[in-house]
Amino acid sequence: MIPNDLVSKIAQFASDKKAENIAILEMKEIVNFCDYFVICTGNTDRHVKAIADNIQDELAKTGMKISSKQRTGKNDWVVFDIGDVVVHVFEKDTREFYQLEYLWRDAKKIDWVEEIPQRKVN
Repeated sequence: MIPNDLVSKIAQFASDKKAENIAILEMKEIVNFCDYFVICTGNTDRHVKAIADNIQDELAKTGMKISSKQRTGKNDWVVFDIGDVVVHVFEKDTREFYQLEYLWRDAKKIDWVEEIPQRKVN
């Protein structure tokens, strides 16, 4: 799967579980271990787990393998390594504490818009 398509799918999988503040950073020019970061927020540790589990389950359905998955004991931060894409699912306070967007502020931010289902017009 092309990294751009993968990033969009991951963002959508996170959005499907009501993840907030979904951010995509293009890391190609900054690091040598991935092309993109996908960063999102859950409201509670259970919400973080639900978002992370949905991403993992949906990626499995597409045949994508997760190289590595790490989570803190409190489920306030889950990290997936999917080769060209690294996914960070944070609880709000943890995201604010680590401030990855600030740490990687030289990365290009990619606009992502949630796919809104088309309504039928009668």
